[in-house]
Amino acid sequence: LSNYTKILNVQENDEGVLFSYCRKSTILTTPWREIKWGNNDEPLQYMKNFQPQNKRAKAIRVLLYGPVGVGKSSFITSVNSILQGRMTNKALASATTSDQSFTKVYQTYKIKKEGRGDFYPFVFNDIMGLEDGVGRGVRTDDIILALKGHVKDGYKFSSSSSLSAGDSGYKRFPSLSDRVHVLVCVYSANAPQMNSSVLKKMKEIREAASDLGIPQLAILTHIDAACGETEKNLKNVYRSKYLKKKMADFSSSLGIPMNCILPVKNYSSETYLDSDIDALILSALKLMIDFGDDYTDT
Repeated sequence: LSNYTKILNVQENDEGVLFSYCRKSTILTTPWREIKWGNNDEPLQYMKNFQPQNKRAKAIRVLLYGPVGVGKSSFITSVNSILQGRMTNKALASATTSDQSFTKVYQTYKIKKEGRGDFYPFVFNDIMGLEDGVGRGVRTDDIILALKGHVKDGYKFSSSSSLSAGDSGYKRFPSLSDRVHVLVCVYSANAPQMNSSVLKKMKEIREAASDLGIPQLAILTHIDAACGETEKNLKNVYRSKYLKKKMADFSSSLGIPMNCILPVKNYSSETYLDSDIDALILSALKLMIDFGDDYTDT
């Protein structure tokens, strides 16, 4: 009876006792978090005008990490599509569910602005996904080196060995721009309970980032697949009881505050941009940039 709130009526006939139930509401009457829907001109203009406070930082560097198949590459592609004003395929993303990472190489993704040769002053780094067990997926040591700016673009991740000083992919003297300015955990709202092995790795990465003073956020993807009310209408995202609980559980397990967890839907089957999808992604993107900008200015 978990989906029902109370018995409305009891009737008895020849077939036995009949019960009538009142189904629980799966959405809240008012949203628990506010977001502007319908007009994305303001956040888009903010992105166009943004410049890092610290002139030594060429761009705010955002590092995405998380388990395999949660939508890290798809998020980068979605951001690129929104800022280009059309569907793009900036970061390759696997269309199939797998327990092995599709991303193998450490790569910086820049996003073009209007005008030839000009880029937004923020970049994304995608990494190999975290996998269950020892010797599988990206190694936490490599992510920690990336946080410090020691991993060169093009470095190919290895599950069996970590990058070390002297390797061709190791950057000995990283600049401020090479270092990560905001760390973003990506997790799927449609995923089952997180494996303890993966959770342990994520906590190790979080602790290392905290020691370095790097701000941290999380994005919860696949919110449409996880919740029928959100699938019907994306604007129900902050009215969905299920998604609120999912975010609270995620916050409790990983230690990321609720106000630092942003639910999003990446572009997947769509062939045209959607203002509601854009609104959620732009809201998350602005927080990433602002957090990273504050870090570079300290």
